[in-house]
Amino acid sequence: MKNKKNLGIYIHIPFCMQKCVYCDFLSAPAGEDVKRKYIEALVCEINITCGLYNDRLSGYQVKTIFFGGGTPSAVKPEYIRDIMKCLNEHFDIAEGAEVTIECNPGTLDINKADIYRECGINRISFGLQSADNTELKMLGRIHTFEQFKESLSIAEKAGFDNINVDIMSALPGQTMESYKRTVEKVLECNVKHISAYSLIVEEGTPLYDRLDTDYPELPDEDTERQMYYYTQDSLASAGYVHYEISNYARPGYECRHNVSYWERTDYLGFGVGAASLFEEIRHTNITDINMYIDKCGGMINAGSCMDNNVTAGNYNRLYEIYDDIQKLSLNDRMEEFMFLGLRKIDGISKAEFEKTFSKNIADVYGKVIQENVLNGLLVDDGDVIKLTDRGVDISNVVMADFLL
Repeated sequence: MKNKKNLGIYIHIPFCMQKCVYCDFLSAPAGEDVKRKYIEALVCEINITCGLYNDRLSGYQVKTIFFGGGTPSAVKPEYIRDIMKCLNEHFDIAEGAEVTIECNPGTLDINKADIYRECGINRISFGLQSADNTELKMLGRIHTFEQFKESLSIAEKAGFDNINVDIMSALPGQTMESYKRTVEKVLECNVKHISAYSLIVEEGTPLYDRLDTDYPELPDEDTERQMYYYTQDSLASAGYVHYEISNYARPGYECRHNVSYWERTDYLGFGVGAASLFEEIRHTNITDINMYIDKCGGMINAGSCMDNNVTAGNYNRLYEIYDDIQKLSLNDRMEEFMFLGLRKIDGISKAEFEKTFSKNIADVYGKVIQENVLNGLLVDDGDVIKLTDRGVDISNVVMADFLL
């Protein structure tokens, strides 16, 4: 079929070696038996989903796949290979599709890297966070900067050229000088992509609960903004393109999977807590891993999605792992178009808005846009709307204005 629509796939691997003090993601350490049962359940979810969506999926081609977590590299590489085999059996995966796996430094060896390459993974994202070993220990990270360098070397020797490194600013006790050293050391690695996030202290994490008693003071707001602008300037000088609020890439190495989220491309998420957007329906899987394994376990003997023994009962069990299903209204879609699109440094095309919704953007958001332009938070050049530097500083506030 010509002119197939683009589709992304997200695979959630919820296991890690040790929970970091700032982490509120759906992840935790687990034994081998739980990991094995989870992978079996996840593969089964993929199979039954393909059976459910079979006719509709024939009109899509997968352009990006992303293994996130947790720490996908914390499970046996054979499990990742099994998942990739299942995806290749049931989806039309484009030649040259971007296939990413997240790795924590210290969890990658040459055997894993080779298996990843052999099964089609072509991009690795390392969660470094800091090049300062004292900061890493304080965060509960399992690795040192030296171990990150070893993992990076392993990935490069295995043939990985497209590599991302995550770093974090505004950490407890972090100074402008220590953050500069992290940026400088990462730049020396000459990777293709850098994601630079500012720490958000999430309620319910150990860091939130003990911040006032067990951790150094957080940098003040002015220092946090200085760190952001230092990142912008340093990475621009080194040849990186700042294409999204927190993301920088060598030209041509932007993370296509994340860009698809900001552009509202259809995607299917598999695994506990995974989210999907498919044909203007959003749904999220249940977040209880034991319940997820139990529900999907009832479908393990259902066979391939191409087999006749995939029954209506199995479809019903599949729906039982969906925790939230939302059919998006026109207003929902326009809101998402705006607050996701404004994350991109290039902003939002007015013509694309009209093409997508058959509405002039000024008729829907004219007053909001005008107010934010007058307040110095948005730029409107007639064709494109985008955040100013000041708008980026309070981007969440600006984006909230676009809720209808």
